[in-house]
Parts: sequence; structure tokens; C-alpha cells
Amino acid sequence: MKISLKTSFLFICILITSCKQEDTYTWVELVDSDLSQWDTYISYKLTDAYDGTPPKDESGKLIEPVGLNTDPNDVFTIVTENKEPVLRISGEYYGCIFTKSEYENYHFKLDVKWGTKKWIPRKNKLKDSGILYHSIGPMGVEYWRSWMLSQEFQIMEGHMGDFWRQADSAIDIKAIKQEGVMDPIADPNWDFLPMGAGEELWGFCLRSANHEKPHGEWNTLELISFEGKSLHIINGEVVMVLKNSRYVKDGKSYPMTKGKIQLQSEAAEVFYKNIQIKEIDKLPTKYNTYYE
Repeated sequence: MKISLKTSFLFICILITSCKQEDTYTWVELVDSDLSQWDTYISYKLTDAYDGTPPKDESGKLIEPVGLNTDPNDVFTIVTENKEPVLRISGEYYGCIFTKSEYENYHFKLDVKWGTKKWIPRKNKLKDSGILYHSIGPMGVEYWRSWMLSQEFQIMEGHMGDFWRQADSAIDIKAIKQEGVMDPIADPNWDFLPMGAGEELWGFCLRSANHEKPHGEWNTLELISFEGKSLHIINGEVVMVLKNSRYVKDGKSYPMTKGKIQLQSEAAEVFYKNIQIKEIDKLPTKYNTYYE
């Protein structure tokens, strides 16, 4: 079959136009030397005896959290590495740094690497942090009394890309439901399984594979979120496919597709750089097959 020069030219123009349409929006840098686009919240310096209830002092009186935009112990600071601004989260206290703005339908990315310090109650556990997206409502509503209602893109040694529900969130994940007490595992070749508040599966799912780089190296993490769908991507590899983001209140489900973005402080030192976000008006074409 012969294809005319005119037809070939038209095809190339369509292809170029399509690529441009997916690149319409520009990346916005979210970190500067003053962290001007972020707020902070610090709850407690927790112990191994913590059981999920609000901490109390020796007299039984409730201990107040450190609070909003108060950081006397420098949990969140900007350091410089190779002349680049880098966000250091010490992890000494539980809490988060979170965007002042809310976002919906976006591509979010950052580079992350581990520090060397760990704190009680994670002294003998894996280093831990996370990206909490679609964050809404008051602080400290989940088990650790430190974060907003949200969906978690887990950042943990050997577990980058896992999912955790925070408070009463729920979502559907392409995953294999394991037998017995084993946790579900993300798998793009399986059906979506409901997880979280109001569902049979509590709200934790393992990433499909470990694509983390060796300790001390930077990892690039991407979160793509569009109309309740989301993708967890580690160093270019999709490790989880999610949809139907929601939360449950008084037994009813409500869509949860926009909100602030939190980065956790969770008893481990961690460094972040190149934190960027851009608006999208559709899923990038190469990811459409995950939802077909």
C-alpha cells in the first residue's frame, strides 16, 4: 500500500500536535530557601509504648501537639547540596510539611534519598516517610495524630510506592488478593480491589516490585493524579495503579480527588529535592492502557 507524501506529512503533524497537547502545562518548582509554598505541622515525639491514643503526661493530662508552623527543633530545614536547595526532614518528631495550595489533576514529582538518623519508635525498623495526597480536613485525624485525611504514596526502605489509607480514606487498586494473613500486592494485570474504610481489605497494599536505588542514591518518584485515578511511579516504573479515590463519613462514600500534598516526618531522616508539580487535563497517553 502506497502512502502519499501529503498523508505522511499530515500524520506527522497530528503526532507532533498530540505530543504538544500533553506538554501544554509547565512544571512549577515548589521549594525555595524560605519554603514559602509550605506550612508545617508537628505533633509528638512518640515512644515505643504509643498505642494510637492521644499522648498524656505523668499526671494523665493530654499533651498538646507542638502545632502549626512551629518548629523549635528544626524538623524541617533547607540545606544545600551541589548548590541546590534540598529539604531535610529530620524525623525526630512526627508531623508533616504540606502545601499551602490544593491541587487536582496533576503530575507531581520529586527526588528522595535517605539520611542516616532514626528515632524511637522506628530505631529498629525500616526508614519511613511518605507522600500524602488529596489531603483534606484537620490535622492529626489518623493513628499517629500527625496527618490529614489522605491517600498515602508510601516512601519506606524497600517499600517505595506502597499504599496506606490515612484515616477514613478508601480507593480501588489493581492488585492480587493473597490468601490467609498475607497483604495484597499491586499488579497491573489483575482487577481493581476496593481497599480502605468500609471495605473488606483494611487499606494497605504492597507495591508490585522494588525499584529503589541503593542507600545514599537519589530516587525519582512520580505521582500522577487525574479524576480520582492515580499512579505511583518509582524511577520510571509504575508500581501501583489506583482509581475511585474516596473517603467515608457516617457510612457514606464521597469522592476525594483534590487537596493538599503532605510529606511525612516519621522517625527517620530523609532528604527531598526537585519537588515539582504541573497541571494536566488528561492522563498521559502511555498510561491509558492501565485503565482500559
